[in-house]
Amino acid sequence: MLSRLALRACDGCYRNRCTCRASLESVDVPSQFDSVVVGAGIAGLRAAITLAQAGNVLVVTKEAASESNTQYAQGGIAVAMGGEQDVSLHFQDTLAAGDGLVFPPAAELLVREGPQRVQELLEWGTEFDRMQGELMLTREGAHSQPRILHAHGDATGREIGRALLHHAATHANIHLLEWTITAELIVQDGRVAGITLLGRDGKRFSVTARTILLASGGAGQVYSDTTNPSVATGDGIAMAARAGAEIADMEFYQFHPTALSLPGVPRFLLSEALRGEGAWLRNHRGERFMSRYHALEELAPRDVVARAIAQEGMGGSAGEMLPVYLDMRHIQGLDLAERFPGISAFLHQHGLDLSRDLIPVRPAAHYLMGGVRTDLDGRTSLPGLYAAGEVACTGVHGANRLASNSLLEGLVFGARAGEAMRAEQAKMSASKLPTRMLAVDDSAKAAGAQADCLPLRTAIREGMWRNAGLLRDADGLNRMLNMLQAMDPKLPPASTRESIELRNLHSVASLIATAALARQESRGAHARTDFPAKHAGQPLHSCIQAGQVRFVAFDSAANGVLAARSMQQGSSSRYR
Repeated sequence: MLSRLALRACDGCYRNRCTCRASLESVDVPSQFDSVVVGAGIAGLRAAITLAQAGNVLVVTKEAASESNTQYAQGGIAVAMGGEQDVSLHFQDTLAAGDGLVFPPAAELLVREGPQRVQELLEWGTEFDRMQGELMLTREGAHSQPRILHAHGDATGREIGRALLHHAATHANIHLLEWTITAELIVQDGRVAGITLLGRDGKRFSVTARTILLASGGAGQVYSDTTNPSVATGDGIAMAARAGAEIADMEFYQFHPTALSLPGVPRFLLSEALRGEGAWLRNHRGERFMSRYHALEELAPRDVVARAIAQEGMGGSAGEMLPVYLDMRHIQGLDLAERFPGISAFLHQHGLDLSRDLIPVRPAAHYLMGGVRTDLDGRTSLPGLYAAGEVACTGVHGANRLASNSLLEGLVFGARAGEAMRAEQAKMSASKLPTRMLAVDDSAKAAGAQADCLPLRTAIREGMWRNAGLLRDADGLNRMLNMLQAMDPKLPPASTRESIELRNLHSVASLIATAALARQESRGAHARTDFPAKHAGQPLHSCIQAGQVRFVAFDSAANGVLAARSMQQGSSSRYR
């Protein structure tokens, strides 16, 4: 038994206005659980709620439970609450946005099971915005009709997270461990049997479990310009790759078109919902320009809008950047400060007003469509290991995620993973679960404790922005891979949170650049200036395992089994 800090959260814990004292109590946490969930965002908490019905669940998060990508989701959650026709249209919109690479069975599950999962959120107290008592639906980019739910204007993710955490706290079987980073997956006899953890006090320890779910979110910190919080360092993807799991579609990183662009100010997200309410984009000459790029203009898919802004922002000389603006000054009959309170408050801190000013914007890394490859129930290629949410790749987003589908993905596939894990645990014999605490190698701790990780971390992030960002070519991608290879022996041992995150960013950067170099076409969020056209024929998914890339078509022949039809032989001339 290990004495660790545990939390039985009250509603105020998530709002940082804690009225309970449970978070201050030191309790014994067992070294063995029925299941472990890495991450306390929407996918992790939804899975934990299902898992708690069948055994003890440990939810691990490396900061406070409120600090996840879920909390920063402003725009809303897309869900077809209008019946069969709405479900069908949502499916078609998802396929269209994904630029030919969406895995249809995954998209169908998303849109069909979404209403049920959102109804659960309502029953658990989620306060979505309403108008005259009815749920208020808005429209965002690439959606054919209004189907986006919001909460408190532009705080949808935070409200969903609050409700889920509050509901999870009613389950005695859920144990939440904060300020603890997962260092490695432990594989025994070909099965993921545990995790190595590093606490806030610097002590390493291990926990065993029947099943483990990665719900650790995205990897935006691999880029210097990102809308993601500091915790988004790709930990789950990097750990899974090192353990031998298959990783898919890492070249498809979505750059949100409209992040605030002010000198010295973080790339604050300016939600897609602003354009859903009628915002225009203007170039440095004051011209609207989106009609030159897409018939849907400002409501075009995100990859189209992001590249259009980048194109309009290119100056006449190398490195010259021209301003591009978001304009809502023409909007009438809508109180923008009330509709977008969080965004308005942040802009006010910098002397800007949505109703009065042109808001300078530029694209920033926002969402990873790729990740740990799973089937439709969250199973990865490693027995005992599951993944859900942004860390996972089911193929549901294809080459470009449809706006506001990410929260729905976390709900739907978090619940599905929880059900599958529970079913697997019920079939497992006691002999398959390690009965002892697994040994942890702590020999590198002293050597790496004082290592300065910041220069290497900065080099990775800036290099990725220059060489593997919104626009890519072979020269830049090879330059990035060479830099990462040269950096490898300089990486400090994984002995502190900083060094663990650095090594994870290095791993994720390598996966992205490797996949981007292998895909010699432009599709969705992956734009190659040296290969601007799409390949003809069936689009294929990139898969990396043990450093090798192959291209495959996902196979829906059998749910519950990770399958692919390899197209490596026939695709080498098309993609590599």
